[in-house]
Amino acid sequence: MDVGKAAGRNIILIGFSATGKTRVGSEVARRLGWRLADTDNHIVELAGKPIDRIFAEDGEPRFREYEKAALKEACNHARTVIACGGGVVVDPANRELMSNSGIVILLKARPETIYNRLTSNTGDEVRPLLAGDDPMQNIRSLKKKRQALYDEVSDWMVCTDNLTIEEVCDEVIRGWHYGIRCKDNIFSANIDANGLSAMVVTSGGAYPVSVGYGVLDSLGTKLKDAGLSGSVSIISDDNVYKIYGKRVEKIIKDAGYEVGSYIVPAGEQSKSLDAVVKIYDWMVERRVERGSAVVALGGGVIGDLAGFVAATYLRGLPLVHVPTSLLAMVDASIGGKVAVDHAQGKNLIGSFYQPRLVLSDVETLKSLPKRELISGWAELIKHALILDADLFEFLDSQSQKLVKLDRGAIVEAVARSAVIKAGVVSLDEKEMGLRTILNYGHTITHGLETASGYDTFLHGEAVSIGMMGAAVISQRLGLIAGEVVKKQKAVLQKYGLPIDCRDIDSADVLKATALDKKVKGKKVRWVLLKEIGKTVIRDDVPDDLVLDVIKDLVNS
Repeated sequence: MDVGKAAGRNIILIGFSATGKTRVGSEVARRLGWRLADTDNHIVELAGKPIDRIFAEDGEPRFREYEKAALKEACNHARTVIACGGGVVVDPANRELMSNSGIVILLKARPETIYNRLTSNTGDEVRPLLAGDDPMQNIRSLKKKRQALYDEVSDWMVCTDNLTIEEVCDEVIRGWHYGIRCKDNIFSANIDANGLSAMVVTSGGAYPVSVGYGVLDSLGTKLKDAGLSGSVSIISDDNVYKIYGKRVEKIIKDAGYEVGSYIVPAGEQSKSLDAVVKIYDWMVERRVERGSAVVALGGGVIGDLAGFVAATYLRGLPLVHVPTSLLAMVDASIGGKVAVDHAQGKNLIGSFYQPRLVLSDVETLKSLPKRELISGWAELIKHALILDADLFEFLDSQSQKLVKLDRGAIVEAVARSAVIKAGVVSLDEKEMGLRTILNYGHTITHGLETASGYDTFLHGEAVSIGMMGAAVISQRLGLIAGEVVKKQKAVLQKYGLPIDCRDIDSADVLKATALDKKVKGKKVRWVLLKEIGKTVIRDDVPDDLVLDVIKDLVNS
């Protein structure tokens, strides 16, 4: 991916004086692990003197030349938060450069707020806006003059009057995700040699999602960066713990934490209330206190189980995901869905509970059983189908490299897919709107899993079959051409994913779809394709059409 052409490669903060651009920029850069570029500071470096002296000795035209040079230098980089001076928008060339270099976010404040901030933080610098007999009028006049230019170039706006710095930063990062969506129609990943670090920002909290190769050893540092203290409870399964358990324990212990591990049998059967109660008993015995972190080390089952425990024990413990499966890295670990299964349906008992951080080391995928790895590709392909046609083409053209876990290709694929999930969750935490599209194929998927007693398919295998069903339904409703169905089928097969199955009762599958979480007003809400990269939600799909499609899928 050409980072230099990604619309979301930088965050550019604009706004009037005293709206908080530098302080907010510094904190946002810290959260994202990006660099900070303050154009005013660079202007001082270029001129060799303070800004008030530049204006007094050289005049405003010379200052604007310095400003243009400073902005150009900042925009030459990627993964940079750029805090701009208040008048940077005056030059049309600056506005064009900013628009082409990242997501432009406007910080606003009322004139009264600006005046109060300027008068309480004057320091040694002379503030031209405070000069004269009526500084409030100076502020109102200049702000009104520039407002149309601010509005013209900005992709997102944050009113800072009554928000803390932390709250403004949350809104800036949310705006970054939204701006990427609007500019590119995808959630672009900002990838470099070290991988990716994105942010999920929700009402349940903001947290980083880090993807890289060989980054597991940074877990201790990540825990400290997240402000976590006290003991750490690792929850894992017997397969994953055998490979990574002792190593992760040592990493966390070396960072100064007391560590304990609880191991469950691998498999969906461990996602039960019985297993939860046993973990509660273990935690009570260890005297786990509020504030002590739970680390979910493993795939999607462990993420769901450990997440449910973290959400409910002592009314909530900090949760950290360290996914070791492809499926968990791009889907289950991001977004805060935690649950256990009920005999009548998968994930029927659960909640939304956001983690404090997600750390995905794609090197761990080398230890996955072949079938587990194949299963994981379904979610990457799903993300591409619903939101990113370019990613779909990447998965298609780079399939030979990806199935062999080529280092560069796999980091890019996982990172781009993870950013799509992070962006969707940031815009719709509780699945009230946009997030619903992540369920493409999942209505039939959960029907298959329930009808088979959860022991026939890996989740990604069922997702693959479910997506084929959803694509065929889309075609029969006239939403897409048969060629789109063929393209989806061909890519799934390149990754070794199933497109149908045998020996499942189609009537049982149809019955199970009625219990699916996406049912609203007793109508199943189907996520269907309009084209590759775009979806539509329909609740008017006839049962007889669904049954026909399911019969074809299960060959019954």
